[in-house]
Amino acid sequence: MTARRALLAGIFASLALPRSPAVARAAEVRLAVAANFTEPARVIAARFEVATGHRAVLSHGASGQFVAQIANGAPFDVFLSADASRPIQTEAAGLSAPGTRFTYATGRLVLWSRTPNLVDPRGRVLSTGRFEKLAIADPKTAPYGSAAIETLRRLGLEARLAPRLVRGASITQAYQFTETGAAELGFVALSQVINHRRGSRWTVPASLHSPIAQQALLLKRGADNPAARAFITFLKGPEAQAVIRRYGYEAS
Repeated sequence: MTARRALLAGIFASLALPRSPAVARAAEVRLAVAANFTEPARVIAARFEVATGHRAVLSHGASGQFVAQIANGAPFDVFLSADASRPIQTEAAGLSAPGTRFTYATGRLVLWSRTPNLVDPRGRVLSTGRFEKLAIADPKTAPYGSAAIETLRRLGLEARLAPRLVRGASITQAYQFTETGAAELGFVALSQVINHRRGSRWTVPASLHSPIAQQALLLKRGADNPAARAFITFLKGPEAQAVIRRYGYEAS
């Protein structure tokens, strides 16, 4: 056998070999991820890919907007909401795999400013009026925005501060308003600022708003997708839960 024939024989033989189990099982899962969970979701997705060989494709946005997109046929396999009401709504509409809804994290609301010492440890700055604009996420579509309004109401400041509110489409935009200085203060997710060394913040007591129980749901489109089911399992596991705690959430 000539060298050329031997080379071709080797190539054909390698092509005939079965693929490894990890490659054969590799699939893609498309995730609709609440904006506040952007950073931990990226870390979890990367670790998921290493552990399983599956690929995770993330889309980030407001939970309320995702509900509408899912109802209109958006190609998502898993929904990671910023609250419980949207997954319950999606489940009731028959758009999910039965029995798959669960709480993956409980979020914390924070009043944050990029300006050092502006926000005091008890959040009294809200009543002193030493600011012009206060950023929040849209309470109609973003659970953290609802929690912000509920907090102001509990403090008796909702009507007084209403003219100063700047609403972002999502908690990400509320953070951007605050981070750029478009608003001196902002109600954001603890996960967004937990690693910031600059600025000042007040972690809002959980007693001032309803619990931000963030729930996940396997959607009907992902019911037969092995990567989608594998991601749900991974999200419940110790590696993902450790990431969730590291970003300031209470793990499930």
